[in-house]
Amino acid sequence: MKKKIVLIVLFILPLSAYIYFSLAKHNQLFLPVVTKNVAELPAGKTLDANPIGLQGKITIIGFLGNDMLKKKETIFNINQKINEKYKGFTDFQMVMLLPEGEEEKVKQITSEIKVMADISNWKFLFTSPENIAKFYQTLKVKEPLNADFGTYNLFIVDKDRSLRGRKGENTKTGKDEYKDSYNSLLVAELHNEMTDDIKILLREYRLALKKNNDLKGVKREI
Repeated sequence: MKKKIVLIVLFILPLSAYIYFSLAKHNQLFLPVVTKNVAELPAGKTLDANPIGLQGKITIIGFLGNDMLKKKETIFNINQKINEKYKGFTDFQMVMLLPEGEEEKVKQITSEIKVMADISNWKFLFTSPENIAKFYQTLKVKEPLNADFGTYNLFIVDKDRSLRGRKGENTKTGKDEYKDSYNSLLVAELHNEMTDDIKILLREYRLALKKNNDLKGVKREI
């Protein structure tokens, strides 16, 4: 009986993952690289004192600035539309950068949001405004940071520290498009475009892993 259960699980899980990733709406196999060599995260402090980095992780990066109260609603939206769907992936992380001195505001707002949603896996990095500005410049995106060193835009950075987005022809519409960020104020954009693009990136890594495993199998046979 146990063997049957194991076989069923081994069959159903890969099939479920394939169906989920195949739901990406614009049918791209790979998510374009917008900017290469994004800098590593700057030195700073976290609420739990644990170090965080970008290398080897699929990271959603946000810049909350020094007015957290204005972004409270968007934090909830981001969590429900993005984090809840992907927090189960071990290589996935949510990182928010803020100026030093915002620690107490973050604790207050996260404690309020925890009543409605689980954001325990979010990572908050507190560093100097100068460090935030320098790091943001390495993304090489169109829109600048706001005066409070924050923005409502979110960014997808892959395991090799490349910014991902949309660039070139959309295979579904046939039109050229460019997107280097996703507006967290627009729930539809989070739910449709950003969710779609994260699916494609995860599928890309899954296909690469499968290819590597297949090559290892061929070498063992040889």
